Amino acid sequence: QVQLVESGGGSVQPGESLTLSCVASGGDSLDGYAIGWFRQAPGKEREGVSRISGNTGSPLFADPFYADSVKGRFTISSDKAKSTVYLQMNSLKPEDTAVYYCAAGGGSGYSPWLGYDYWGQGTQVTVSS
Repeated sequence: QVQLVESGGGSVQPGESLTLSCVASGGDSLDGYAIGWFRQAPGKEREGVSRISGNTGSPLFADPFYADSVKGRFTISSDKAKSTVYLQMNSLKPEDTAVYYCAAGGGSGYSPWLGYDYWGQGTQVTVSS
């Protein structure tokens, strides 16, 4: 059983930056897991933001993978020694406002957004002037 805890959310102005952290504990922590960042804005469906593979790379999508809406602004990285995955978010926009979740699992070779078994509780990101 893997536990995930996100942190680093907050309220910022448009154009500013935040770095989210996702710390894993239990099981083998991050070893071999695909880690995804998702977000859910009020009244909207949850959407995938970024994904970094464990051992499940795929010829169908890049690794790491980014949604078009964040490509060039967000960067995902991992520190296996710290069992932590980061999401560096630059040039934030009001439309990035959402609760951000990290998720871990075996991943999928068909979609960067499938194959997650464990979810964190989420951290709120608010971008407003």
